[in-house]
Amino acid sequence: MKVLVATEKPFAKIAVDGIKKEIEGAGFELALLEKYTDKAQLLDAVKDANAIIIRSDIIDAEVLEAAKELKIVVRAGAGYDNVDLNAATAHGVCVMNTPGQNSNAVAELVFGLLVYAVRNFYNGTSGTELMGKKLGIHAYGNVGRNVARIAKGFGMELYAYDAFCPKDVIEKDGVKAVDSAEELYKICNIVSLHIPATAETKNSINCDLLKNMPKGAILVNTARKEVINEDELIQLMEERPDFKYITDIMPAANAKFTELFAGRYFSTPKKMGAQTAEANINAGIAAAKQIVGFLKEGCEKFRVNK
Repeated sequence: MKVLVATEKPFAKIAVDGIKKEIEGAGFELALLEKYTDKAQLLDAVKDANAIIIRSDIIDAEVLEAAKELKIVVRAGAGYDNVDLNAATAHGVCVMNTPGQNSNAVAELVFGLLVYAVRNFYNGTSGTELMGKKLGIHAYGNVGRNVARIAKGFGMELYAYDAFCPKDVIEKDGVKAVDSAEELYKICNIVSLHIPATAETKNSINCDLLKNMPKGAILVNTARKEVINEDELIQLMEERPDFKYITDIMPAANAKFTELFAGRYFSTPKKMGAQTAEANINAGIAAAKQIVGFLKEGCEKFRVNK
């Protein structure tokens, strides 16, 4: 069996070493395609691969068609919208992600962004503190749970909404579960987004939802760009000079946000939530272990396609 690691943005060497140990230790062959610059290189590399580990690399219908021997793709990370799930299913390919491996890294970034925002982007003026503020966690998955854990150290009041997570699971962590997204945004000074980009959630963070946030509101997005209705967020921020937006996913309208909302808007140059050495290593090795489990035992625990 041949396992291909196809990463335009490579794993750290220590992560590759860990992947190699897992794959070769199971008796499989490991192949590396790193820093490739053309899709043709990927199409050639997948021809005889039985399994693929990727990061943000695109696995579309064309790639799947070229990969005649492919059985499984594992996205080293939580999000998997870079893989065409329907095409994978049509080709009989299992797709997995590695949930939880990047969660602490993303959660820590949330608070890096928040401290930066409440201190007025370190511009020398008097800011505010996080202690005592009401933090809303929109989606209580692996990242949301880590956000709650860290927020307790800041002395914040915690609220969460998750349509798929039972209230008792949320509340056993000392977090108040609310009944709707609308209620969450009405209560909380700060909301941290952790929802995936799905047909239901795309553009769902809109003016109707955000307009009821208390004065001095902050929205922090380390989830997905597509969940934000950018036109309506711009409209809201024009109407509310007290509103701040901070994100590690640069909006399509970044230039407009930057021009209109100096001192109230910040985006990192690229998505940085999982950009830590620890997350890089954890996700890569987890992907390798999942491939071994699938190829040797048929384990599909983290399968995301039907």
